[in-house]
Amino acid sequence: MYYFLCHLALVDAGFATSVVPPLLANLRGRSRCLPRSCCLAQLCASLALGSAECVLLAVMALDRAAAVCRPLRYSRLASQRLCSSLAGASWLGGLTNSWAQTALLAARPLCAPRRLDHFICELPALLKLACGIGRDSTERMFVARVVILLVPSAIILASYGTVARAVWGMRSSGGRRKALGTCGSHLTAVCVFYGSAIYTYLQPTRRYDQGQGKFVSLFYTVVTPALNPLIYTLRNKEVKEAARRLLRNVGRGQARQ
Repeated sequence: MYYFLCHLALVDAGFATSVVPPLLANLRGRSRCLPRSCCLAQLCASLALGSAECVLLAVMALDRAAAVCRPLRYSRLASQRLCSSLAGASWLGGLTNSWAQTALLAARPLCAPRRLDHFICELPALLKLACGIGRDSTERMFVARVVILLVPSAIILASYGTVARAVWGMRSSGGRRKALGTCGSHLTAVCVFYGSAIYTYLQPTRRYDQGQGKFVSLFYTVVTPALNPLIYTLRNKEVKEAARRLLRNVGRGQARQ
């Protein structure tokens, strides 16, 4: 699990460094002119990171299912070689999807006035500005989004279905609490990330609203990377105890004042 958390932390750091600076710049209230090449580079980076996180969360769900359902064989199932291969497949899948989508969009010009009401160059917003995108290109791009979002979602649902059956069959309440604690943090991250990503990327382009879109995009580009360290560290006993000590010290300091 911790091996995959390292890769998830890299994805979150990538989102923070590629999305937060333009977001802060746009909060100043003035419109910014961005060259097409820079916009496509930002699109490619955000798509690669988002797609990699989609696959990585599915891999982590498989890891949790193996830990709960096959605890005695977990060390053999989650070997270092297999974990490295799955993490590499996550990055490769993200880069492949990003390259394909960006290449199809880059082949089309943008219609005037070329004004993007968004804090990043996001694919649905750019598709509304693209001119002359044929039906074949649109369908290929939509199929790619369906694959990168719904296939990992199906894997996650199947994994947690297996976990639910295993937990239901446990006789001890302590084992159930431990299993729920093991999976609860990951399930929280999945709900926040996939909920906003599916809403943004799987709706038809003609129905996409940039005002709502940029608000929802905050969840998977800013909110989820910011919450993931809290979600995954607060399940650690040492971190919980340190947080309790910190809160007690703060409470005592305020009482003395």
